[in-house]
Amino acid sequence: MRAWVVPTPGRVEQVELPVPRPDDDELLVRVRACGVCRTDLHVRDGDLPPHRSPVVPGHEVVGEVVAAGSRARRPGAGVRIGVPWLRHTCGRCRYCVRGHENLCPFSEYTGWDTDGGYAEYVTVPADYAYELPTGYTDEELAPLLCAGIIGYRALRRADLPPGGRLGIYGFGGSAHLTAQVAIAQGAVVHVLTRSPAAQALALELGAASANDAYDRPPEPLDAAILFAPVGDLVPVALEALDAGGTLSIAGIYLSAIPSLDYERHLFRERSVRSVTANTREDGREFLTAAAEHRIGVTVTPYPFDRADAALDDLAADRVNGVAVLTLPR
Repeated sequence: MRAWVVPTPGRVEQVELPVPRPDDDELLVRVRACGVCRTDLHVRDGDLPPHRSPVVPGHEVVGEVVAAGSRARRPGAGVRIGVPWLRHTCGRCRYCVRGHENLCPFSEYTGWDTDGGYAEYVTVPADYAYELPTGYTDEELAPLLCAGIIGYRALRRADLPPGGRLGIYGFGGSAHLTAQVAIAQGAVVHVLTRSPAAQALALELGAASANDAYDRPPEPLDAAILFAPVGDLVPVALEALDAGGTLSIAGIYLSAIPSLDYERHLFRERSVRSVTANTREDGREFLTAAAEHRIGVTVTPYPFDRADAALDDLAADRVNGVAVLTLPR
């Protein structure tokens, strides 16, 4: 099969690999589309330390099952399934037992610990694959499997009150999905991003305002989510919070955070929360919501053979919405 690998930090190359064989509890999936996530950039560039080298990146995979291990629960013929970031947890540690499997110290991730979806085939443990909502194309579904799910968890972690004022810093793949969920729930959303195209998209999707990332929003915020991996924005977002507000940091990677001033940034019970991966329940809840309320997914498709260009464009902020690799069916 054709696949893209990260042979050394800083680049990807296309190679030929054997089609993987599913273990007893796994499904073999023919890839139809794979989202290009900012986490893939961190894997490519070595911001995340290599867990497997070389590795096939990609963890927003939509495909169809073509084979199954002897113990794997297999969906019906022709059913699309989703292969997400979270691939395995132990099920026995104190975090798993109390419902916080995203904190499992033995967790494994698609496209980092094992080969992912920048390939014609990928395997996934059956218990970690998702059933997908109807009414979306393959390309629209792919970003929901990480950008959507992580954004949903970040929104929950932000403790936004009903009808509250939400600031979103950075407006890429995950943010433009999360904004729509928040607006559907009755929030007033203010978007802060350096990209004029992203600002225009935010207003088109119903944001109350869209300005530069370092601008002050037009009103104090009840909650904020930082999607941009820029530590300099942490004090900026905290200073924009009203008393009792929460900043949720959505990324797996963040550059260094500057010193904080207690009175300006934290006093009056302002809080900072990080987001670490997601639970399978987060994914099921979000995909159920996506089935009930049609989410507009802004996609920039790339042929499979241009995965390197898609990553370069994402790094340079030339992608509006989400880049998605497409494979012939």
